[in-house]
Amino acid sequence: MEKRSTWVVLAHLLRPQGRKGELLAELYTDFPQRFDDHSRVYLAPPDFDGEVSEARQAEVTSFWLPLGKNQGRIVLKLQGIDNISVAESVAGQEVMIPAEERLTLDEDANYISDLIGCTVYDRQVAVGVIDDIQFATTPDGSRRLEEMAPILVVSSQAGDELLIPFAKDFLVDIDANAKRVNMVLPSGLLDVNR
Repeated sequence: MEKRSTWVVLAHLLRPQGRKGELLAELYTDFPQRFDDHSRVYLAPPDFDGEVSEARQAEVTSFWLPLGKNQGRIVLKLQGIDNISVAESVAGQEVMIPAEERLTLDEDANYISDLIGCTVYDRQVAVGVIDDIQFATTPDGSRRLEEMAPILVVSSQAGDELLIPFAKDFLVDIDANAKRVNMVLPSGLLDVNR
């Protein structure tokens, strides 16, 4: 059997959301519309990294983005999950796909999972490794502020946490295969973090 060593988590199933097996989930993709044309997904426990045959294949038959207190999440209807008790049995699982099935992005876009673990270079000097990427949101956390640059959370070689704006003005290029992000940072930016 072919081993799929890399999975991409699209959502985390929280709890039933309705009487017909719908599930409320935390949404981990900026592309929920992918379920329209790519409805096959896999369900597995968190931190799963096994073979495709070990994951439960599922089909998204419908989905919607709720408003109000659950805004920013997604409600998924999966084929064969038609009541609350069956929905409860899969709550807590991840909705994921093999990395090879991710949607193709525009040329100037990157997946967060491809950036995590990359080394940031300021000109030719290694600054540190990207641990996380943070996005600015509205004060209530319900909406991402698209006009604000994401923040790279970088572990420096000295062990410090550095916060670096992932601004196009600073970015030279990205080589995800080489795990390298080349930037030209403004003088003094790294000193602000220390």
